[in-house]
Amino acid sequence: MADPAPALYPGSFDPITNGHLDVIERAAKLFDHVLVAVADNNAKNALFSTEDRVSLIRQSVSSLPNVQVTSFKGLLVDFAAASGARVVVRGLRAVTDFEYEFQMALMNKTLRPDLETIFLASREVFTYVSSRVIKEVARLGGDVTRMVPAPVAAALAAKFHAP
Repeated sequence: MADPAPALYPGSFDPITNGHLDVIERAAKLFDHVLVAVADNNAKNALFSTEDRVSLIRQSVSSLPNVQVTSFKGLLVDFAAASGARVVVRGLRAVTDFEYEFQMALMNKTLRPDLETIFLASREVFTYVSSRVIKEVARLGGDVTRMVPAPVAAALAAKFHAP
């Protein structure tokens, strides 16, 4: 019998990139149900609202029937418990990502011992892609269409270059 518990892929996704999308697509092949969880964190100065980020991700994953998108506030371990998740999926681009993600995985494991973290190494083509860099390139008028899903490219253009 298939496990109905979702695998969580949490993040701020401000905005979602093709690197994030690659992790989601790969997780969707590994797990019966993937829940992309957009962190609603007022402490961060997000370019896109939480609702906009959820919408952009939904548009970007519409072809993946076993992927759902929602938002959450507070501790990831609490959201994981509420959603029934036992696995957190995290993408890694470089060693520096691993150091931070490993620390977070250990903290989550301390807070909730039954929650496992699975790391998916980024495909080489996406190792340089980050939301922060994407926003900066888009703000300066650079072409980000190869680095983000089409709905995100359009939203960035509207945000930075609207008349």
